[in-house]
Amino acid sequence: MASLTERLKAKAREMGFDLVGITSVGPAPHADALAEWLARGYHGEMRYMARHVDRRRDPRRIIPEARSIVVLGERYAAPTLPTAVYDDPSRGLIAVYAQGRDYHDRIRPRLFELDAFLRQETGRATHARCYVDTGPVLERDWAMQAGLGFIGRNTCLIHPSLGSWLFLGVMLVPEELEPDPPAQPITLPSGYLTWRLADGRIGTCGRCTRCLSACPTGALVDAYVLNARRCISYLTIELRGPIPREMRPLLGHWIFGCDVCQLVCPWSRRRVVSLPPADDPMLWAPSLLELLALDEPAFRQRFRGTPIMRAKRRGLLRNVCVAIGNWGDPIAVPILIRALHDPEPLIRGHAAWALGRIGGSAAREALARALPAEQDAFVREEIQVAMEMMG
Repeated sequence: MASLTERLKAKAREMGFDLVGITSVGPAPHADALAEWLARGYHGEMRYMARHVDRRRDPRRIIPEARSIVVLGERYAAPTLPTAVYDDPSRGLIAVYAQGRDYHDRIRPRLFELDAFLRQETGRATHARCYVDTGPVLERDWAMQAGLGFIGRNTCLIHPSLGSWLFLGVMLVPEELEPDPPAQPITLPSGYLTWRLADGRIGTCGRCTRCLSACPTGALVDAYVLNARRCISYLTIELRGPIPREMRPLLGHWIFGCDVCQLVCPWSRRRVVSLPPADDPMLWAPSLLELLALDEPAFRQRFRGTPIMRAKRRGLLRNVCVAIGNWGDPIAVPILIRALHDPEPLIRGHAAWALGRIGGSAAREALARALPAEQDAFVREEIQVAMEMMG
């Protein structure tokens, strides 16, 4: 008869997870690296990362009775946009993980279902703790310990067959399950950081530094070190206030997240899973002008149930204004002028910046008219800076 661990893994695969690994609970292998990362302030305004550090160091601080960590992986499709669409600056780019239903809503219920299966098998009355990047656990750390892959220079978990296009879920359970062999560091003549996985395959970035070179904002300040304060994903999602002016030109036309470090990674480029032909690629690179015209009800209707709701309308349209400013086409001036009177100061301020980038007499006149009536100090400053940009 199959062991409890084998039955659990079979159930997980039956439920659609592509990867499942198990490791024993204990101190997180890279807890010291997390402490150093926090000390450098690389987490920016993500203050939740600095809370409950003791729990991130050791999951037994979350539930003392935890004995095993079950790590689940599910690949997500990376649409292969036509180059003409991908390179069109009039369209906003959305990270592929956010293109569709919120992954939290798809994965978390299945973790609960998998725990229900385990409780039925063991008779356990209490519930496991289940997380989908929302709790104080280092998912990638435990995924590596559970043998699901290795950490690349871009800080992503990379599986030799699936690349880094992965969602991760974690369960802390009291059962003593059979742990999988972790990715083991090995020494090769090349001297590059290398791991051997349980099936014998080798995982390494070797001499490749494409992700470091390709990052538009220089967020990968060193191999395996991400300064989130410079990361486009952080700037377009986690940052709630104004995007620093010096960073705005570097965002290009990314409006929610960024995939650059994955798109250039050889492990992931060879493992792109295309969306079904019926899906319109234009949905994943929407018109910037159409997005800027969305009021609150239209925004909610269009993006309800997707990760983009996390940015809220004010955040997404802030990002859209930056992308329009980087596009620089005067055709956008009329709608930017309307955005200059949006109820949200965050949108008004970034619309002013975009008008300053595009320039022209219409933009200048609109800014000059808006300045005397503007009451918000941030927006007033943005208008003044925009007018100075135009000379």
